[in-house]
Amino acid sequence: MKSLEELKAIREKVQSQMNLRDESGTDTRVVVGMATCGIAAGARPVLNKFVELVQGRNLTEIQVTQTGCIGMCRYEPIVEIHEPGKPSVTYIHMDAEKAEKVFNDHLLHGNVVTEYLIPAKMQA
Repeated sequence: MKSLEELKAIREKVQSQMNLRDESGTDTRVVVGMATCGIAAGARPVLNKFVELVQGRNLTEIQVTQTGCIGMCRYEPIVEIHEPGKPSVTYIHMDAEKAEKVFNDHLLHGNVVTEYLIPAKMQA
């Protein structure tokens, strides 16, 4: 860091990223499991990809956040999508490439990516 302006630019960038995680005023929530098991399975690149994609399109109606243990460690990394008036959708064994597909298909076009869902027989 060489100047106060550079420090201010870094601060603004970080604040804009943190605003994506702010729960106020948003409709859709993307929740990434970031407990130890999720992080060990690769959840951090998944979280970062969703933040990058949402921020890149300036989608203020989508909140990207993290949570602790979701309770299904063998399916990590796990991403839950919560949309108002719709049942929650849980995606399993996610990676950054799958996150981009979920973003494009589900979040932008409303099409659930069924091949990444937890199998119905496993939910019981």
